Amino acid sequence: MASIHVAGGGEIQVGKIVCLLRNYRAHAAEMKSAPPKEPYFFLKPSTSIIHDGGRIAIPPHSKNVHHEVELAVVIGKVAKGVSKASAMEHVSAYAILIDVTARDVQDEAKNDRRPWAAAKGFDTFCPISDAVSAAKVPDPHNLGIWLKVNGEFRQRGSTSQMIFDVPTIIEYVSGIMTLEPGDVIATGTPEGVGPIASGDVVEAGVDGVGALKVSVA
Repeated sequence: MASIHVAGGGEIQVGKIVCLLRNYRAHAAEMKSAPPKEPYFFLKPSTSIIHDGGRIAIPPHSKNVHHEVELAVVIGKVAKGVSKASAMEHVSAYAILIDVTARDVQDEAKNDRRPWAAAKGFDTFCPISDAVSAAKVPDPHNLGIWLKVNGEFRQRGSTSQMIFDVPTIIEYVSGIMTLEPGDVIATGTPEGVGPIASGDVVEAGVDGVGALKVSVA
């Protein structure tokens, strides 16, 4: 099973990865989409996980692979139908996640009105950093978030720009499916998503959580 390293030692076995769509208004605009009226999400397989120092593999299926940096929330105890008031009790840690997307595969599927799980689910399409205890991140809704490609900033924003905050996301998702220890929620990406190519070096970070560096093959 895929796992997340824990800062200071230990491992978290990963279950499902729940990813929010268009949870930043500026990103929704750059994707030519309206901001969602409720949290929209998709699932990403845990087999797509790689760690700091890993390598994103560009699949032969795609000629347009994009980066999307996100704050990841790690669930620590079972959450089923929880309220916003108690949602944060179910968070054990935070991490940095890059939601890698085969944009051309996604666009083709959208045009054909087909599911686009394949665009998000290739092996290596989910770089994730070491997890940091939630106790060390007192306010996950006011953190700088950024991504660089070959040393140049591509994405810079703040988690304060999220449309739906962490408690709202957990309440909504847990009302549909049970969240279990080791499940990960990727909370959406700020504007500036763009292509990566073989030979690139991608660095991402969230203030108070850490940084993540991977290469592209």
